[in-house]
Amino acid sequence: MNGFKQYSVIPGLSLSLGYTLFYLGLIVLLPMAALVSKTMTLSWSQFWDVVSHPQVVASYQLTFGTAFVAALINLLFGSLVAWVLVRYSFRGKRIVDALIDLPFALPTAVAGIALVAIYGPNGPIGAPLLQAGIKVAYTPLGITLALIFIGFPFVVRTVQPILEDFEQELEEAAAALGANRWYTVRHVILPHLFPSLLTGFALAFARGVGEYGSVIFIAGNLPFVSEITPLLIVTKLEQFDYPGATAIACAMLSFSLVMLFVINSLQSWLERRDKKHQGVMA
Repeated sequence: MNGFKQYSVIPGLSLSLGYTLFYLGLIVLLPMAALVSKTMTLSWSQFWDVVSHPQVVASYQLTFGTAFVAALINLLFGSLVAWVLVRYSFRGKRIVDALIDLPFALPTAVAGIALVAIYGPNGPIGAPLLQAGIKVAYTPLGITLALIFIGFPFVVRTVQPILEDFEQELEEAAAALGANRWYTVRHVILPHLFPSLLTGFALAFARGVGEYGSVIFIAGNLPFVSEITPLLIVTKLEQFDYPGATAIACAMLSFSLVMLFVINSLQSWLERRDKKHQGVMA
């Protein structure tokens, strides 16, 4: 047996792996390397002065803060929508399911203009809210609203297939053993959904951090109030300050990578814990 070469059931591993690495390097690694290379034209003190400027720091806080809040809101309501679409049948369900993907198909600039038209000072919803003392457009609240809109499908489409594959017999068994509905949700359903919930949250958060088109129209772009970091990058590019733009981009990239690393580490820990628990139960 040792004299025979082992072949994969699916041929073409070397070719497909080579193409994958080439594509990954061309599309992802090469632009990131160019970004870092351009930033290295600055000295450390110059780099620090750019990324720690008070106006830039304020944009970090606004960008990551609104993206985090929007992702949390999408996590709650996106999971609820996914539950309704999977567990219930109702008239117009196909239409609702199709509307979930609308933010994917709609150009982000069009979404921003539509949000301003609705929630602006003269909009059908924005005007009554403004009279009540709640200003939506040109504030962090408007930015959060735009990020909720563009990030909502990520949570729904991540949680929905996991719910479809979930065995409802587990819920029935828990009920037969005397568990109430809240206990079943906490100890039977949520542990099964938690990795997909984290994935949906990470995708919505990452999309929100880098979003520009839908936010720029409703943000107002006031320094220290409603100015997002991507706008600062575009502003520096328009001023031909390429090292400054790439420096801010590298700082954002570092923050995002740390957040994604923490989320992926938590996912891996949960998967190992579940496998260990299943092994003990077996």
